[in-house]
Amino acid sequence: MFGAYPNTVRVRKEEVIQMQATRVLDGLTPRAREIVQVARELLEREGPAALSMRRLGDQIGIRASSIYEHLRDKDALEAALISVGFEEQAELFARAVQGAANPILALTSAYRDFARRQPNLYRLMTERALRHDLLAPGVEEAAALPLLHATGGDHEQARAIWAFAHGMVILELNHRFPGSADLDTTWRKGIDLFAGQPDADQP
Repeated sequence: MFGAYPNTVRVRKEEVIQMQATRVLDGLTPRAREIVQVARELLEREGPAALSMRRLGDQIGIRASSIYEHLRDKDALEAALISVGFEEQAELFARAVQGAANPILALTSAYRDFARRQPNLYRLMTERALRHDLLAPGVEEAAALPLLHATGGDHEQARAIWAFAHGMVILELNHRFPGSADLDTTWRKGIDLFAGQPDADQP
């Protein structure tokens, strides 16, 4: 997410609204929108491995070869799904920080919620090299901006917080924490450390 900005870039909050105004699905043909929507349903039911053109064709009731008339290849399909995910994150994160006393905590909570609600889309977005060139323009940047603003424009702090959030999320999705773990407290303690706040549980 934070690979999108060189450290020298400074983006005004007004530009976030402009970036978010571009709706990914609105830029597609009706059939392409249908393909992406069905692909998303299939992705969440069965995981990224299920995203084959043959399976999609069977689900929609068209030949697999017909899909290529609307989406160039599987990379383009996955990029459309990822772009939709970034667009939804941008909107979710922008709402999360509105009036938040602790914007970073609000953002990481929203990030965790996004991943838990649609784990397979989250995996598609984060578990492989990202084809930035195939994404809808501005969507990755728009998703990153609320956290960048919450850190006062400190790119490296934003990247560190994002890395912490992703690590926590993927461990939770993979059931790597013991059942007795109090993950809400773990999240809070991690964010407190980034904020330089003392551990409230320590004397």
